[in-house]
Amino acid sequence: QVQLVESGGGLVQPGGSLRLSCKGSGFTFSAYGITWFRQAPGKERELVAAINPRSDTTYADSVKDRFTISRDNVKSLVHLQMNSLKSEDTAVYYCRRGWTRWDITGQGTQVTVSS
Repeated sequence: QVQLVESGGGLVQPGGSLRLSCKGSGFTFSAYGITWFRQAPGKERELVAAINPRSDTTYADSVKDRFTISRDNVKSLVHLQMNSLKSEDTAVYYCRRGWTRWDITGQGTQVTVSS
């Protein structure tokens, strides 16, 4: 079964850190880019960060210098390290298979930044 499963969300105080993980299965993980999106209530879905098979990366301006995306092809994982979190980072975070076009989407993980 081809799927992506996210983990690592939770409640964190402003200025804190979280690491999200996206695990792929059922396909050749190393051959695909993986992109993190987020969607907050009442807002459009936003591309947060992406990594391609060569480990080139791209970030939304709103998270540059705070978030880092990385991949571990041996474990079929992509991580999103999120530092200096702000209340505006509160959203459901999804990983999707792809770099500029996407197909499979995970179920999402909630990130809440609040004191």
